[in-house]
Amino acid sequence: MSAPTRSATPDSVTHHRVFAALVGVVAVIVLFQGVWAGIFIREAKENNSTWVQVHARGADLAILLAIIAVVWAVLRLRARKDLLFGSIALAVILVVEAYIGGIIGDSPGAQAVHFPLAMALMGLCVWLPFRASQR
Repeated sequence: MSAPTRSATPDSVTHHRVFAALVGVVAVIVLFQGVWAGIFIREAKENNSTWVQVHARGADLAILLAIIAVVWAVLRLRARKDLLFGSIALAVILVVEAYIGGIIGDSPGAQAVHFPLAMALMGLCVWLPFRASQR
């Protein structure tokens, strides 16, 4: 006997696609965060303040979109606990990442957490849309 399959309604498909798009944009921003950081991080040189600000505003935008994804998951995808808790984790980790990024100037050792955490964020940003496509 085969396991029952869930049939996706058009609304359900749209809800999953919107969620995947939101997280996908967060993924692009997280990717560009690395590019922008690469522009201003120079050993033994002062950081370019313009690119530091671009990097900071990118973090703000990623956090905002992640929060919107959480709200969307709560309102439209509540039954999908993987997406609900995954989006909450994404938003929380982005906030922690932004905080750590903000203290790097005073605590350069924080880079040892900030950089690997960014890679984990990228992994989560790839996993969530993939899971959203698995109905």
